[in-house]
Amino acid sequence: MSMKNPLKALLLSLALPFPAVAASWSAEPIVEGLNIPWGLSYVGDNAVVVSEKNGTVGLLNLSNQQYSVIGAHPSVAVYGQGGLLDVAQSPFDEKTVYFTYAKAVGNTIETTLSQASYSEGKLSDWQDVLVTHSGSDGGRHFGSRITFDDEGIYFSVGDRGERDNGQNTETHAGSILKILSTGEPTPENPFLSQKTAKPEIWSYGHRNPQGLFYDSQEKQLWSIEHGPRGGDEINLIMKGANYGWPVTSHGKEYWGPISVGEAEEKEGIISPLKVYVPSIAPGSLLLYRGSTYPELNGKLLAGALKLAHINVLTIVDGAITQEQRILEDLGERIRDIEALPSGDIIFSTDSGKIYRLVRQD
Repeated sequence: MSMKNPLKALLLSLALPFPAVAASWSAEPIVEGLNIPWGLSYVGDNAVVVSEKNGTVGLLNLSNQQYSVIGAHPSVAVYGQGGLLDVAQSPFDEKTVYFTYAKAVGNTIETTLSQASYSEGKLSDWQDVLVTHSGSDGGRHFGSRITFDDEGIYFSVGDRGERDNGQNTETHAGSILKILSTGEPTPENPFLSQKTAKPEIWSYGHRNPQGLFYDSQEKQLWSIEHGPRGGDEINLIMKGANYGWPVTSHGKEYWGPISVGEAEEKEGIISPLKVYVPSIAPGSLLLYRGSTYPELNGKLLAGALKLAHINVLTIVDGAITQEQRILEDLGERIRDIEALPSGDIIFSTDSGKIYRLVRQD
């Protein structure tokens, strides 16, 4: 695999200054008082299903801005960074809603994809679709976001705080997975013929991908993941590719100014299109397609936790060429960003709030 184009894009993105934002931005509060609203998913009828980390599932009525609890996930293990994670309505069946969550399995805790039936503001028939395997009992790096292409479901799993998992395809940890709604790997998955590899793996070498978005217009899968101390990455995900963790990284050890891994770039490993030094601590990723915010059309939006802003990235010919940071004055750890069918953008924060993004000329 050639690294020339990704490396050129990386150097370009690091060299460019932050441009002035063409519009001013503010955040309109919609609801507050939630328990880390980790995921948001529009489910029709001007309503959004919300997953709270403690296992609570809520429904936000955007018409009257009323929030109501509609249930709780029956099997969530709230431990460390784990709990109830992402939520996403199925594009194949509007009555199915998917969730990722941390599940206790014997002596381990595993990132798990589950589903529930949704109808008229009610959830029922909870089922696990895929319980991943990491073999870890730790409380770190669960991932996890959900997105879809025309054939299947993608969801991400972090390395669970155990670095070697990133290069170990015998575990799901440190990978982006692709499966059918039945929980089986899709027929085009790259590791189906390798007996020792997990057949659900689509790509590997990831540390903790907490943003994942499939752009149906360009048919591209984008990911953003946490680096260690510095080295957060945006990657364009390709089938069967190795993204390097922990062999390659742009980050440093937490205990000192020592580089992580063998190098920043290496032959046979896909280089990131964007690296953040220092880390922004990404919480989500969205590629916006809409006219409500014309300055954002076709751009990537990442929620930043540590540096508390929305990170806006311009893409030109497959390269990330500009970075903007908006809503820095809000001072919120931005967890998830969702584009509504109307073109509006809403987002959640770790302080328990949901906001609407407002563009001001």
